Amino acid sequence: MPELPEVETVRRGLERHTLQQEWLRVDVVRAQLVASPPDPELFVWALQGTRVLGWQRRGKYLLAPLVHSDDTPAGAWGVHLRMTGQFLWLDTPSDPCRHTRARFWCDAGELRFVDTRSFGQMWWVPADQSPESVISGLGRLGPEPFDPEFNADYLEQRLKHSRRAIKTALLDQSLVAGVGNIYADEGLFAAGIRPQTPANDVDPRRLGLLREALREVLQKSIEAGGTTFSDFRQVSGLNGDYGGQSWVYRRAGQPCRRCGETIRRERLVGRSSHWCPRCQT
Repeated sequence: MPELPEVETVRRGLERHTLQQEWLRVDVVRAQLVASPPDPELFVWALQGTRVLGWQRRGKYLLAPLVHSDDTPAGAWGVHLRMTGQFLWLDTPSDPCRHTRARFWCDAGELRFVDTRSFGQMWWVPADQSPESVISGLGRLGPEPFDPEFNADYLEQRLKHSRRAIKTALLDQSLVAGVGNIYADEGLFAAGIRPQTPANDVDPRRLGLLREALREVLQKSIEAGGTTFSDFRQVSGLNGDYGGQSWVYRRAGQPCRRCGETIRRERLVGRSSHWCPRCQT
């Protein structure tokens, strides 16, 4: 699933191509893509003829405020890529692939939403409603990793009674928004913490190190355009470049880039965790 750096990369690509563009035509190919309103035709009606004011990211969600041609508010367009959803920008027409779920045309070109596994979702938020009232997942998100409130004190308070593994805690979007399997593994390696460590056994000093490590890993991945191990593509169609720089993620059986010890892999609550038994204690 795309995580914070991948979604941020998509946000920047969408802003580059669609900022102030008017949607002249909208076509929902797969009705299940639209989570709200219940009738996909209402979604088409709501977006068609509106202009994009910009793109925002909250955790793994994307949100675009919209206006009508007379600049009056037209609500907002919400998107979650889920497992395999991706936007693709086309300057010139071409035939859609069989996994195309929605198409959006403007004067500058066409934006497509392609989703192999069809878990992606879209919402239209009416102008008189808040995004959180329509997209329920938004209201359950914790702070962003780059927010000042996401610090060692916050982590200590939230985790002091938790015996779940620290890796499992980092995947909880109510603790920190946007972190998933890749960057939890990478952040824990950078902080020298084993993923299986009970969350309330990590002392405040190491929680501070973890916070800084997560921020650094996420920033490096954003600069590299995200990570592509299978499905993720930038809006331009290019792969993300961070994957080749990973320290532990998907490197089980290979030597640690830092110490040479063999990277291990273990399942934690149904998710693969990768770590170095020498560098992480």
